[in-house]
Amino acid sequence: MSSATENTQLPRFIDPRKFAQQGLSLAGDITVSELSRLGEASLSSGDNVKVALEFDVDEERHRVITGSANCHLTVTCQRCLEPVEVGLDAQLNLAIVWDEERAKQLPKALDPLILGEGQADLYTIVEDELLLNLPMVSYHDENCIEQTSFGDEGSETEADSSSNPFQVLEQLKGSPKS
Repeated sequence: MSSATENTQLPRFIDPRKFAQQGLSLAGDITVSELSRLGEASLSSGDNVKVALEFDVDEERHRVITGSANCHLTVTCQRCLEPVEVGLDAQLNLAIVWDEERAKQLPKALDPLILGEGQADLYTIVEDELLLNLPMVSYHDENCIEQTSFGDEGSETEADSSSNPFQVLEQLKGSPKS
């Protein structure tokens, strides 16, 4: 029923509607350097994305793409600005549709993939899903910046008590109203 194609390098351009009609599966790698937008976020162009996709027609006659794309990216830690490795795990559950109108009619469980006639860029489809799973802020799990205290602790408390901006409010609270 379903024939699997095991490649080390996935084809870039495919016809997803034909793949779905035939019930094909693809598995292989894409190098991050071939994904320009994801490559901008990564410090290492040698990272690989492992992709496993199944093309099929579901019970409601939707042509669907399901599967996963996994990789580890080396990005900049937003705390210490040193490299940190981030794991991305994108689960694909896409329905191939012609236009926005058909996309609105899809069940909530399926995300729309609006494609015209002919071939589609598989790398862009995978890259979009990975970008959606990229954390907004990346940082090390452990505290990577040492807590630095400026000045002596004793002089800090003295300065706090003498220049407390709420001290005036405290005095006003205690005074009777006229």
